[in-house]
Amino acid sequence: MNELNGDETASSQPVLTLKKVERSFRQGRQNLEILRDVSLSVRAGEIVALVGPSGAGKSTLLHIAGLLENPDAGSITICGEACAEMVDDERTSVRRRHLGFVYQYHHLLPEFTALENIVIPQIIAGHHNSDARDRAREILAWLGLAERETHRPARLSGGEQQRVAIGRAIATGPDLLLADEPTGNLDPQTADEVFDMFLRLARGANLAAVIATHNPGLASRMDRIARLEDGHLVEI
Repeated sequence: MNELNGDETASSQPVLTLKKVERSFRQGRQNLEILRDVSLSVRAGEIVALVGPSGAGKSTLLHIAGLLENPDAGSITICGEACAEMVDDERTSVRRRHLGFVYQYHHLLPEFTALENIVIPQIIAGHHNSDARDRAREILAWLGLAERETHRPARLSGGEQQRVAIGRAIATGPDLLLADEPTGNLDPQTADEVFDMFLRLARGANLAAVIATHNPGLASRMDRIARLEDGHLVEI
C-alpha cells in the first residue's frame, strides 16, 4: 500500500484520510485503472502538492477527496466523518461544512459582483446575510480587492478573478481546501502572486490543503509533495 501520512507526532487528527482508494473506468472493452490502492492523510496546517503527468488521475483523486465522485473501493474520512458510504444529502452536508474548492478556471457567477460571489456560498451554508457581507468585505480587503467589490467577473483581470475564487473557497471557514491547478490559466508573474496569497491564506487559517499542479516551482514551496503515476501515489 502506498500510504502518505503527515507528522505522526501531531496532536490533531487528520482532516482528510483516504485509505486503499481505487477507481477505474471502462473504455470500450478495456478497464482503465486510474487509482490503485491509494492512501493519503493530511492534517490541519499541512499543504500537500499533488503532481504527476496529465491524465494520471489527479483530478479524479481530488473529486473523490471532495466527495464529488465515488471510489470503487476504499474509505474516505473527513474531520472524523466516514464518507464513502454516505448518501448524496449527507455528502453535500460534509462539503458545505468542511470543504472549499478552487479550480483552474474561476467559475465565478458572471451576473454577480465580486462581493456577491463570496457572499452566496455563505448564505447557502446558513450564514446571516449581513454577517456574510461583512466577511466577504474582509476577505476582499485581505485579497487587495476592496475597490473591486462591485465589479462583475468580466471587469476583473484573470488574477483578480482567481483571487475572488480563492476568497469564495474560504468564505465559509472550511477545514480542507482542494485546488486543481489554481494558477494554471495565469501568466507566470500573476501565478506567483496569486499562489503567494493562496499559501498565506491557507497557512494563516491553519487549513489542510491538497493542491494539484504541474509547476515544480510551486510544488517545492508546499510542505509535502505526492506524485501520482500509474495509479499509485508516492511521496517524493
